[in-house]
Amino acid sequence: MIAAPEIPTDFTLLQESETHFSSDTDFEDIEGKNQKQGKGKTCKKGKKGPAEKGKSGNGGGKPGGPNRMNGHHQQNGVENMMLFEVVKMGKSAMQSVVDDWIESYKHDRDIALLDLINFFIQCSGCKGVVTAEMFRHMQNSEIIRKMTEEFDEDSGDYPLTMAGPQWKKFKSSFCEFIGVLVRQCQYSIIYDEYMMDTVISLLTGLSDSQVRAFRHTSTLAAMKLMTALVNVALNLSINMDNTQRQYEAERNKIIGKRANDRLELLLQKRKELQENQDEIENMMNAIFKGVFVHRYRDAIAEIRAICIEEIGIWMKMYSDAFLNDSYLKYVGWTMHDKQGEVRLKCLTALQGLYYNKELNSKLELFTSRFKDRIVSMTLDKEYDVAVQAIKLLTLVLQSSEEVLTAEDCENVYHLVYSAHRPVAVAAGEFLYKKLFSRRDAEDDGILKRRGRQSPNANLVKTLVFFFLESELHEHAAYLVDSMWDCATDLLKDWECMNSLLLEEPLNGEEPLTDRQESALIEIMLCTIRQAAECHPPVGRGTGKRVLTAKEKKTQLDDRTKITELFAVALPQLLAKYSVDAEKVTNLLQLPQYFDLEIYTTGRLEKHLDALLRQIRDIVEKHTDIDVLEACSKTYHALCNEEFTIFNRVDIARSQLIDELADKFNRLLEDFLQEGEEPDEDDAYQVLSTLKRITAFHNAHDLSRWDLFSCNYKLLKTGIENGDMPEQIVIHALQCTHYVILWQLAKVTESSSTKEDLLRLKKQMRVFCQICQHYLTNVNTAVKEQAFTILCDVLMIFSHQIMTGGRDMLEPLVYTPDSSLQSELLSFILDHVFIDQDDDNNSADGQQDDEASKIEALHKRRNLLAAFCKLIVYTVVEMNTAADIFKQYMKYYNDYGDIIKETMSKTRQIDKIQCAKTLILSLQQLFNEMIQENGYNFDRSSPTFSGIKELARRFALTFGLDQLKTREAIAMLHKDGIEFAFKEPNPQGESHPPLNLAFLDILSEFSSKLLRQDKRTVYVYLEKFMTFQMSLRREDVWLPLMSYRNSLLAGGDDDTMSVISGISSRGSTVRNKKTKPATGKRKVPEAEESSSSDSMWLNREQSMHTPVMMQTPQLTSTIMREPKRLRPDENYMGVYPMQPEHHQAPLDYKQQEEAARQQQERAAMNYVKLRSNLQHAIRRGTSLMEDDEEPIVEDVMMSSEGRIEDLNEGMDFDTMDIDLPPSKNRRERTELKPDFFDPASIMDESVLGVSMF
Repeated sequence: MIAAPEIPTDFTLLQESETHFSSDTDFEDIEGKNQKQGKGKTCKKGKKGPAEKGKSGNGGGKPGGPNRMNGHHQQNGVENMMLFEVVKMGKSAMQSVVDDWIESYKHDRDIALLDLINFFIQCSGCKGVVTAEMFRHMQNSEIIRKMTEEFDEDSGDYPLTMAGPQWKKFKSSFCEFIGVLVRQCQYSIIYDEYMMDTVISLLTGLSDSQVRAFRHTSTLAAMKLMTALVNVALNLSINMDNTQRQYEAERNKIIGKRANDRLELLLQKRKELQENQDEIENMMNAIFKGVFVHRYRDAIAEIRAICIEEIGIWMKMYSDAFLNDSYLKYVGWTMHDKQGEVRLKCLTALQGLYYNKELNSKLELFTSRFKDRIVSMTLDKEYDVAVQAIKLLTLVLQSSEEVLTAEDCENVYHLVYSAHRPVAVAAGEFLYKKLFSRRDAEDDGILKRRGRQSPNANLVKTLVFFFLESELHEHAAYLVDSMWDCATDLLKDWECMNSLLLEEPLNGEEPLTDRQESALIEIMLCTIRQAAECHPPVGRGTGKRVLTAKEKKTQLDDRTKITELFAVALPQLLAKYSVDAEKVTNLLQLPQYFDLEIYTTGRLEKHLDALLRQIRDIVEKHTDIDVLEACSKTYHALCNEEFTIFNRVDIARSQLIDELADKFNRLLEDFLQEGEEPDEDDAYQVLSTLKRITAFHNAHDLSRWDLFSCNYKLLKTGIENGDMPEQIVIHALQCTHYVILWQLAKVTESSSTKEDLLRLKKQMRVFCQICQHYLTNVNTAVKEQAFTILCDVLMIFSHQIMTGGRDMLEPLVYTPDSSLQSELLSFILDHVFIDQDDDNNSADGQQDDEASKIEALHKRRNLLAAFCKLIVYTVVEMNTAADIFKQYMKYYNDYGDIIKETMSKTRQIDKIQCAKTLILSLQQLFNEMIQENGYNFDRSSPTFSGIKELARRFALTFGLDQLKTREAIAMLHKDGIEFAFKEPNPQGESHPPLNLAFLDILSEFSSKLLRQDKRTVYVYLEKFMTFQMSLRREDVWLPLMSYRNSLLAGGDDDTMSVISGISSRGSTVRNKKTKPATGKRKVPEAEESSSSDSMWLNREQSMHTPVMMQTPQLTSTIMREPKRLRPDENYMGVYPMQPEHHQAPLDYKQQEEAARQQQERAAMNYVKLRSNLQHAIRRGTSLMEDDEEPIVEDVMMSSEGRIEDLNEGMDFDTMDIDLPPSKNRRERTELKPDFFDPASIMDESVLGVSMF
């Protein structure tokens, strides 16, 4: 490329010191190598000097005629409208808009350029306007600085980032305008050394601005301008080549036929094209060095993405000039960008290059240098980037297979098992291109062969080999789904797969091993499922989508093809693999995807009979649960009353069940009648038959065989004798459970009689008693089965059974008694909350490897979830959750999510009861600690610290909205205080209560109290305190002091709030005596507003006297200024404060005497306070008669709807205590009621109502 051209001195941009790339953006040809004749002047050819600006056109400085705005006259019905408005509307044809501007430029280029400059300024969101005077006399840098000063950056939005319909297409219209402008000017105007120099200089300066809007908009404009210039340069290159060929052809003619004038014209044309190309190259160099080189590493990701996207277009469009390592390096470096959208642009740019195989030779060095980075990007945290990285590697693979090593390919192979479907599909396409798309020449001759000899046979084997080598055998469905879009023909070649399983191998062909056959059957099943269901497997996708008409037709065709093939082949496959449980289990799932009508229309009844015989034989041969359940599901799929084959299948099923039921009754009678211990053969026969019946009862209604009575006998005998084999008990419990559920289904769906309900109720109650007995069985597996079934039955037969208009099922509702609830809870505590090493539940004594530990943990999580479901649906008492909640910290890693969700659900049901449960769990842990360590425990011990940490975690679960949890937190503190003072110390009142240390735990919840509630809780706390307790300062009393401190943390503001509230309310009452009554209740409000306020005031000062401060000289609290009621914050209300007046030092005896007198005065003041408060409460009604806006509602109001009707956005903690009276009163009317009523706490007999 050629160096940048000179820029006119009167419009040179980068002469200011603040630019950071002056050497790169000077645009002067320093060496002077590329200057053409006449271009060394300050004012270039065709450009007016500063003195000449404005002299052309309408009177020089005038901006145009009456129909022009900024010198631009629109002729397409959009008159007097600026370029910005036209582009923003996006309705006019862009070419006509540009043509109008070109006409304006030809008429007066200065005014037209001013239009264009203002266009770029306005597109940046700047409200400033560049005037003609500024354009003539100011440098670009000065203009940009002026515009920056007028820029409104408050919103942060500008046209390229604004949302809304009018801005939706702005970016595309903006880019289109620039492209059309260059295209329409490419033959003359862009070479006048004025328009392009001015625009490039402006955009370069704007792209270096610190204002993001300027930088973003100008970078986009510059890059689109560069793209348009690249297109012009490409056209010039093509024209030059054509001219050169014409010149060579003319010159090579014989002299007699040669046209010398044509040679001169061609020579002149080539020279002009060369000059134009040099000009274009200089312009591109200026943009590249002045904008791209600096903005591709801009701080804003969108700007970096624009640069990379455009350089990819340049390299693809004009590969001869741009596709070299000098430009590719920018893309390679930017692949390490921190933002995913920038990395994505790098990959899409490279895809356009690698797609063209002709460019591969120019990409070899880049590929070798950055291949490892591309491979690593397949694991990018941004899924879109990973998908495009895999697609890029697929293109690299197609261009040259030798580039990617085996290790590189393996890094992509395993992504076919990714849970993210686009990544997996891209990896599947890569896998298919690498391993399956190649076809040997000899395969072309056997394309029409089918079955084992088809060309797909080897590909199917390759797929099986890959599946086995990947060692992810349980993910065959993921592998199939990954390759479904690119290898549909291969995956739907079921005839080939069937032939590989049934036909003998050809001469010289190695047969499939047993492991390979199992893998092929599993893959075949997955392909059939994918074709029949037309949606990805579980874990991929967002669910089933609506199929198009074409997809529905393909689905029907595939099901027909599957049925016609496997209706005949399935009995043969089952016969061949009848003894292999894994193969049979997969094969038996195929009929679920059949079109059963084809059995009749295709006259395939004999093959149906063969299938039923094979299923019957399999049931008789196998006792594996998976096999038996597969047989049961197959019968269920075939027994569809909509098809004519129903009777045939139903008869076969009934015959099978008859034989199994008769055999079970006969074996059970012999098994239970034997006086001595039953032998193993009899037990095995009973167990195998019971397994078969249980598996069928899961999917089929076997009520007419009366299986409840025989199972009941079996289970009752097991309880009486205690020697029943565990597997028999487990399956008998499961079978009886199915009996209950099927009877419930019949009762619910049909018009049942009262006798049916009573019979079901009796059977259900008896079954629950049996399960409760087996909860104490010695065998863990039996206990787990009994617990799981019992939780299910209690859940099904709870009060939820009547929902949906099923009130007739009310007799079936069963509520567990307290003994059953305690047994269920004991099971959870004994079998769930245990250490991993203590879990020896493995029946077959397998080693405690990692897989078995994970499986055991999964089982325990299911047990806990089953019990927590009973709590959430209020089947058991909520307080039973206390034993669950107290394990939150200890077993957080294993069950933290379950316990936390249970807390959340119980809080939604009943906030207060949930809070009581939480505090109960803490009390239980505290009692356990006392039992273990005694009352003289160390409060710094790990046990006590753990309880405090649990309380802190509980407090965090209440969230930030204190209004919503106000009642619950209040009740929590109430229960905690009562528990702390519940056990008095036997040694007397001078010693702390035995549970006093619990207040240290309770203080973790103080931060969740509202400020007014903290004061009330403090008053309630004093109800339990004696005067002697308030004077204690020993370490054993620290929990009480710390808890009081936590309640007094906002006491300063509360004091002043109460005082200012009294004065402000007094003035408000006087000013509003004429206001009509609001109709709100007054008696409790008066008690709360007047007597409480005076009580809070007196209470705070007097109560702090014996506890917190030395007794002041003044005994009347009315005479003291409010400020002096506030204790020093540094003391936190714990230690005695010094009096505010200065006293002379006293000797020891004088101090002792003064202290004694102080205590006596404090005691007298305390007694006076109690009597004054009671008196104030009794006369509280008359104190606030004139207060017509009650501040607090009745404390006994219903809790429903309290929280929802409040202004949740108010921040009561930051309420200004000096608010104007009206606003203060208005906000206080929206406060929640004080749930701790000081009046009722101090004297419950006054109101006759006890809050607690």
